[in-house]
Amino acid sequence: MRLALLLSALVALPGINVQAAEQDTAQKPVVYQVFTRLFGNTQTTNKPWGTLEENGVGKFADFDSKALEGIKELGVTHIWYTGVLHHATVTDYSEFGLPADDPDVVKGRAGSPYAVKDYYNVNPDLAVDPGERLQEFEALIERTHQHDMKVVIDIVPNHVARDYHSVSKPDGVEDFGANDDTTVTYQRDNNFYYVVGEDFRVPQSDDYEPLGGMEHPKADGQFTESPAKWTGNGARTAQPDINDWYETVKINYGVKPDGSYDFPRLPQQYANKDYRAHYAFWQDKDLPDSWYKFRDITQYWLDKGVDGFRYDMAEMVPVEFWSFLNASIKMQNPDAFLLAEVYNPELYRPYLEQGKMDYLYDKVGFYDTLKAIIQGREDAAALLAKHNEVADIEQHMLHFLENHDEQRIASPDFAGDMNWGKPAMTVSTLVSRAPTMIYFGQTVGEDGSEEPGFGDPTRTSIFDYIGVPAHQQWMNDGEFDGADLSAEQRQLRRFYVELMALNQLPAIAQGNLLEVSNSQPQHVVSFIRKAGHQRVLVVANFAKQKQQVSVDVKESQAQALLGAPPQFTDGTLSLTLPYQGVSVIQLGSNR
Repeated sequence: MRLALLLSALVALPGINVQAAEQDTAQKPVVYQVFTRLFGNTQTTNKPWGTLEENGVGKFADFDSKALEGIKELGVTHIWYTGVLHHATVTDYSEFGLPADDPDVVKGRAGSPYAVKDYYNVNPDLAVDPGERLQEFEALIERTHQHDMKVVIDIVPNHVARDYHSVSKPDGVEDFGANDDTTVTYQRDNNFYYVVGEDFRVPQSDDYEPLGGMEHPKADGQFTESPAKWTGNGARTAQPDINDWYETVKINYGVKPDGSYDFPRLPQQYANKDYRAHYAFWQDKDLPDSWYKFRDITQYWLDKGVDGFRYDMAEMVPVEFWSFLNASIKMQNPDAFLLAEVYNPELYRPYLEQGKMDYLYDKVGFYDTLKAIIQGREDAAALLAKHNEVADIEQHMLHFLENHDEQRIASPDFAGDMNWGKPAMTVSTLVSRAPTMIYFGQTVGEDGSEEPGFGDPTRTSIFDYIGVPAHQQWMNDGEFDGADLSAEQRQLRRFYVELMALNQLPAIAQGNLLEVSNSQPQHVVSFIRKAGHQRVLVVANFAKQKQQVSVDVKESQAQALLGAPPQFTDGTLSLTLPYQGVSVIQLGSNR
């Protein structure tokens, strides 16, 4: 049932002005994360460590009107095109001036999107004509905008590829490290940190060989880097551990090796000031070179039409830098969408208030608790208690059930059943004003079981060339009509479409949260979202069987918007929730 029908269904309820509700509707952001290299790939070989030719690869061109309409159907407002920037890869594009990178310092064959090699161009894998790769991405930006969605790409500020080298940088731009003084460990305007007097040594392991041991002329256990640089996760040795982010090197933002800062501190009162004040504060300051490099990079992509950025491991970069960068971005585009990966709850408020982020992942709070409830490690009552810990910033804490770092819902190590996405995504989406994120393949039950090469199953690989089977069933060889889906998969996607339509209801997009008790708090989550006279009750079953549940809401009328319809018994709302069932109910006014 689409939103127009949902709103029409409310016309008979007392106290609800449907026309006013439509006029006041503010769409809550919905982010669709897509791993760009995998989205359009139709090949199904899935050979471990397979080459591009063997396993196939998706292209920017695969996001045609049919594909974008299918994404838009999910209520999507922003597409996060993951893995767009040119990153280190073993695939050889020498004819375009892009020789293969050394597999000793590349994870997987296709390479990690978080080992960026050139911030001023895009991954040649993604272009029909690699020589025109930037133009093909610009065309995708335009197509996305034509379908009334915005474009988000990654910025990875904490580290770059071990062999960073931009072949596309604009005139006057210097590569990272080009002017560094490599005779010292640290200097404020160096872009990297150095292990002075030692050469880099490739990490060794009895359990891992580059490319799974397949022959390659550069896979010789050697990589020239003199002197060695600090590794991306902060390892300070010339030979990092195999579990370190050894394919990357850490960026220096003016943080000395002892942890002290070599730049002006942001006064505490700026937590209460807007981005214009932050921008003004930094204008007369002398700042580390890396700050200006990333400012120029983001301005470049804004000029290309990109609408926002997802910041990888933002908490590993000083909050003052974020004040500087995000204020600069907002001065160019006040509506830019800025999402940051921050996992330390003690940093949430500083990175929002002083760092001027728009949104952070609600990972260690909401997501981790929800996963524990599905797995039977927590009672359902724990969810709203955890949510209340961020009640003052709830609208900034983006919710998700899947992304490229997390296990697929349908994987055995998470839930083992794609339909657990129904109750979990219902409460995740409807509990707050925060954006919701969907990962490609999630809505049709992708389980991440492929054996790609680098990394383990349960998470769809970001390192290798593979096909994504359930997603390919929806894609149907480029028709994007779901013709190859099973009946159960089609029903799951319809559920997501109906659920995401509710993000346009005023109570969901703008309303406050009201907790309501129910008779089965160990297994059932219940709450109300309220805006004006509109009240939407959400009830979700996390038990391993159906539940008879009563909810302490005394109303004269109710209308089911999604899931099980309600009944009234002695003035109490009573529901029969099936296994994995939900009920979303429009309550009549009690005025």
